[in-house]
Amino acid sequence: MTKVTLITGGSRGIGAATARLCAAEGHAVAINYRSDATAAEKVRVEVESAGAKAMVVQADTGVESDIMRMFEEVDRNLGTVTGLVNNAGIHGPRGRLDALSAGDIDRVLEVNVRGCFLCAREAIKRMSTKHGGAGGSIVNVSSGSARLGNPNDGVLYAASKGAVNSLTIGLSQEVAGEGIRVNTVAPGLTATDMPPPDKLETQGPGIPIGRVAEASEIAEAIVWLLSDKASYTAGANIRVGGGRIWPVRRRATRSLPIRRRSRLLARRRALR
Repeated sequence: MTKVTLITGGSRGIGAATARLCAAEGHAVAINYRSDATAAEKVRVEVESAGAKAMVVQADTGVESDIMRMFEEVDRNLGTVTGLVNNAGIHGPRGRLDALSAGDIDRVLEVNVRGCFLCAREAIKRMSTKHGGAGGSIVNVSSGSARLGNPNDGVLYAASKGAVNSLTIGLSQEVAGEGIRVNTVAPGLTATDMPPPDKLETQGPGIPIGRVAEASEIAEAIVWLLSDKASYTAGANIRVGGGRIWPVRRRATRSLPIRRRSRLLARRRALR
């Protein structure tokens, strides 16, 4: 049976890379986009050039009626969804929390949290053996920010991705007995259009592996979780972050002479 995979936020970055890799694995791919139809069509052409079926579907994943319509369109055009990649997300305004409006907060939570929950709900209705489905896989795309916190830049974004991590933990147990595997991939800093270019340039060398990720490297983990090779993997949070577990600024001392670096690190520890 051909896998039918819906990728939210599939017109760019990690979503587009996942669509291309799914096509290479023989999936029929539904590419969701919110506003950039041209980019989505480009990805569709690439998927079809790889010999896979594809469609594009416009929907704002912050709007419930859009989500329900999106799944219905996929049902009609490709068949019942067997894989969902909850990838759509927004960062929101960068800066401190005390500079954000209630509207800023609501919009990020609508897309990153509420949208993720609602898409998972619609997928479960179709996949669950309890509802007559044949099972499937849900991959929630989180972020290393959920662990790092993103102070002074995006605590709202980080918190929204922490909610995604918690969703995976609970939901994976809720539906595992119904043939559905739920997992998370948490990308580190990745060369997409979400991070500011200067952040990619300045922080990349401070990551233990020495560079930022390519979107295709994140897609590899996502597509593995969608595959039968991950048949016993549920409730996992796979960190694809180049070994980064602390904010990069903590590693800036590497370039200092050894004695000076040791004194600086000792002073930092004394202040904790």
